[in-house]
Amino acid sequence: MQPTTTLNHSAAVAEAGKTAGATKALTVGIIGIAVTILGIFVSGGAKVAISWLTALTFWTGLAIGMLMLVMIHHILDANWSTVIRRQFEHGLSAFKWLMLLFIPLVAAALINPHLVWKWFDPGFDLSTIGGHGTVGEDVIWAKKSVLLNPTMFLIVTFGSFLGWILLSNRFRHHSFTQDVDGDVNHTLSARKWSAAGLPFGAVSLTLCVIFWVKAMDYHWFSTMYGVWFFANCVRGALAVGILMMCWLWARGDYKGVLTANHWYSIGMLSFAFTVFWAYVTFSQYFLIWNANIPEETFWYNLREINNSTGESNQWKWVGMLILFGHFFFPFLGLISYPAKVSKKWMKFMACWISFIVFIDIIYNVWPSKKVSTDMVASGHDFGLSVGDPLPFLAFHQLWTITALIGVGGICVWAYLKSFPTAKLIPIRDPRIGESLTYHNP
Repeated sequence: MQPTTTLNHSAAVAEAGKTAGATKALTVGIIGIAVTILGIFVSGGAKVAISWLTALTFWTGLAIGMLMLVMIHHILDANWSTVIRRQFEHGLSAFKWLMLLFIPLVAAALINPHLVWKWFDPGFDLSTIGGHGTVGEDVIWAKKSVLLNPTMFLIVTFGSFLGWILLSNRFRHHSFTQDVDGDVNHTLSARKWSAAGLPFGAVSLTLCVIFWVKAMDYHWFSTMYGVWFFANCVRGALAVGILMMCWLWARGDYKGVLTANHWYSIGMLSFAFTVFWAYVTFSQYFLIWNANIPEETFWYNLREINNSTGESNQWKWVGMLILFGHFFFPFLGLISYPAKVSKKWMKFMACWISFIVFIDIIYNVWPSKKVSTDMVASGHDFGLSVGDPLPFLAFHQLWTITALIGVGGICVWAYLKSFPTAKLIPIRDPRIGESLTYHNP
């Protein structure tokens, strides 16, 4: 009887928190967005655009990770994750707002073509950033121009968002409706949507991160970039899932529902993706370093050495933070059974992983150097020199923090707004009984 009591308690608390928590999150989001907009008048449009792109890539990545986890759950017919799947389904409600928040960045880039992606403007003078001629005269861009053009950018970006929104709508509809009618066909339909959605998700997240981030340095070649982003998406989504579990446990909603086995399983999955991320990232670095081809090595050179002096720049130390903070620390922190079933420790690890995923996004976006002629004229550069302050402490990057808060506030608001619209757990899912009594083999 404990799960029934918990569900009733959840409904009452959730309804009360609908106006309070959601309104607070929306208010924080609006304030963060407003302050970020003010940054245009303080630091210029280019820096704010880069900050906005960083925040959108991070939060969209978390939503993609949740979508992929929901689809993996259905395609594998998993049982243990049934009780926490509903929280990911609520998180999927953020996609339509993320698409809306992406529109101003795209509009600004179309108005000012060299604001973020210099290949938006074939007439961009590459000599201002150490190249030769214009983008339109660049052989590498010419070979990639079928893909790297504003029309394809718009098709891929908004086509992907619409696809993610459609998939999210289908999974939420079947899951929420099944609570009412208990029809097993909803589970079968979700499985079919997952079979189609997983390939679409893999292709769309790869193309989007190539357009949004990798193509900022369009000369660079990488065959692993989509896989790297997928690993970060899932790691971030698992971290957010753990934080949701901790929050709902502390409120009393999940007491009597979650067992140590659920905590262990999500911790084990987080550990597995920690190793997967390390494998992908190390393999790419090692192969590029070993081949020593200029078209590939320059991307890392920007993040390790100062071109004018040959000395190490401070991006190298950010890279070291990612190396130890993204792999070694989580690897050791999640390897033991007691760590995985400790709520306080898992909450800390979830916060740490979320932070380091954000730093990893920054590491991929910011050092793309002079992204506009305005920045070139003013002497500002995202490739920091040895004497510069650490990049995430620089004042002119305050807008990345405000953008992170602004976009995040909207995402949290979308989750809290969706939370009271369905039961805490999928009460009539065919696997719910197995999930509530789940134990490790």
